[in-house]
Amino acid sequence: MYIILVYDIGQKRVQKVHKILKKYLNWVQNSVFEGALTEGKFEAMKIDLGKRMKPEEDSIIIYTLGSLKYTDREIIGIEKNSTDNLL
Repeated sequence: MYIILVYDIGQKRVQKVHKILKKYLNWVQNSVFEGALTEGKFEAMKIDLGKRMKPEEDSIIIYTLGSLKYTDREIIGIEKNSTDNLL
């Protein structure tokens, strides 16, 4: 499955959450990650994030795409973090 994840995390936890996400996904912009994950890795990532976030203060939104067949990715302006394995 392909994941797009955006987050709004409190200042004290943002670096730890960023570090967790870099283990699983590609960082593409401030507070935005994306990449392909297996179901097991997806569940492991959510468990790791749950340990670091405060649900009453923080927000994480995960978009799950079953297929990339009908998707397209366009960048307008500078590319923050270039990777070769994205859409």
